[in-house]
Amino acid sequence: MAAHRMRSRSGSRDEEDSLLSGPVRRDRRQRWRELSLLAWAVAATVIVVILSVLNCQGHGHGADGRKREFSGKRNLVFMVSDGMGPTSVALSRSWRQYRDGLAVDDVLELDKLLIGQSRTRSNSSLVTDSAAGATAFSCGEKSYNGAISVLPDGRPCGSVMEAAKRVGYATGLVVTTWITDATPAVFASHVRTREMQPEIALQMVGATHPLGRVVDLILGGGRCFFEPNGTSGSCRPDDTDVIAAARKLGWTYADRFEAVSSKLPSIGLFEDGEFPYEIDRPDDKPSLAQMTKRALEILAKATEKSDHGFFIMIEGSRIDHAGHANDPAAQVREVEAYDQAMSAVVDFAKKSKTPTLMVATSDHETGGLAAGRQLTAAYPEYHWLPEALNKAKQSAYKTANQIRGHEDDLEYVRKVVSNRLGITDANSTELQTVAKGGQIALADLISRRAQTGWTTHGHTGADVNIYSSDLELAADLAGNHENTDVGRFLRKFLGVDREVEKVTAELREKMKKYL
Repeated sequence: MAAHRMRSRSGSRDEEDSLLSGPVRRDRRQRWRELSLLAWAVAATVIVVILSVLNCQGHGHGADGRKREFSGKRNLVFMVSDGMGPTSVALSRSWRQYRDGLAVDDVLELDKLLIGQSRTRSNSSLVTDSAAGATAFSCGEKSYNGAISVLPDGRPCGSVMEAAKRVGYATGLVVTTWITDATPAVFASHVRTREMQPEIALQMVGATHPLGRVVDLILGGGRCFFEPNGTSGSCRPDDTDVIAAARKLGWTYADRFEAVSSKLPSIGLFEDGEFPYEIDRPDDKPSLAQMTKRALEILAKATEKSDHGFFIMIEGSRIDHAGHANDPAAQVREVEAYDQAMSAVVDFAKKSKTPTLMVATSDHETGGLAAGRQLTAAYPEYHWLPEALNKAKQSAYKTANQIRGHEDDLEYVRKVVSNRLGITDANSTELQTVAKGGQIALADLISRRAQTGWTTHGHTGADVNIYSSDLELAADLAGNHENTDVGRFLRKFLGVDREVEKVTAELREKMKKYL
């Protein structure tokens, strides 16, 4: 009986312990299970996010991971800011704000449309030239410095413009340099080296291009490669009259902007060589924005009743030249001119009945520009001075031409430097230097007073910006990409991937002996 009572009390205690502790133990086990499941869920989410990011970066999907297909009639405007790096944009933004007394948040059109960056190396160097850089855009392939839409093995690669023309798009090229220069050349010609501009001119009008004419509208400079040797201003080594050959092929030709015909094919060449810098441009010469507006009007009208829209490449060419000269006063105005052309494209896209996408980038950075410069051994000052750029009324190039022939007259040099560059405090040593040193020395005179720095008179390997008028449509280019990704996007948007392959095969068959 006593034993029974002891077992009963013991059982009661066990039961009591069970009542007190059992649920607690079960709750703890449940919590551990829930925490384990949560940990697995978090880990799985992290893995999915990482894979999505890698997929976006490497396989041409948008920032949201979606694969995009494009359909229907559409226009594509591809803009190239030759030699413009991120610092060129920053310098131009601050200079414009200073000049116009703008708020810090009153920025360039470029700033509003930034979506990513491009890596610029070529097949032959970490520092590309314009030919290899632009071939990455036209063909979506890496090649060697100097190559005009040919690969390292010498074989031609079909360009997006050639393919677009073949399937029914109207096509155009607008530049502020020679139309036969590297960037425009890669879209409508194939040669081993960019120096072959006399041949590039013939291919551009369709006279010697294996596929015939692939461009409908050409606006720019470089008339000298279209006129026969012996003609005033010609730079051809032979007596070939490319303008006459173009007319026989149906082209209309104008040497004045006002005379450009809307009847395609149409070519307008307004300078023997490159355009003047924007800072030096006379009123009777068109700006990049004016040529852009005219080109868009012509191509829109030409494709009004077509099943296809148009594809045009527009280049702000002389940003690069100002970088080579290390002339900051010229460069900020070139960037502004390019920005105004971009605004014109955006306005057109908003009003166009045909969906229009603008994509823009640079082929490389030029000059190694820095918005800040250490002038003495003392600890550097933390500023740069846009007012020094604003005082300049013309480029260092034009100023050097005015000084030429007066190098020994330092009083004359002083007056030119003071009146045209706004530099009134140049000492005798500086005046002697610029009198003998020409454009480069004059540009440095401006740069030192602006406290802007440069590392080279050539190109650099810096990443460059990518812009678009529509982040949703151009989501494939959001983030950091190889420059070839830009080229592949262009043909994907136009729906000409397969046609590029066909064009490439045909070119390789027809150009075997030539290349």
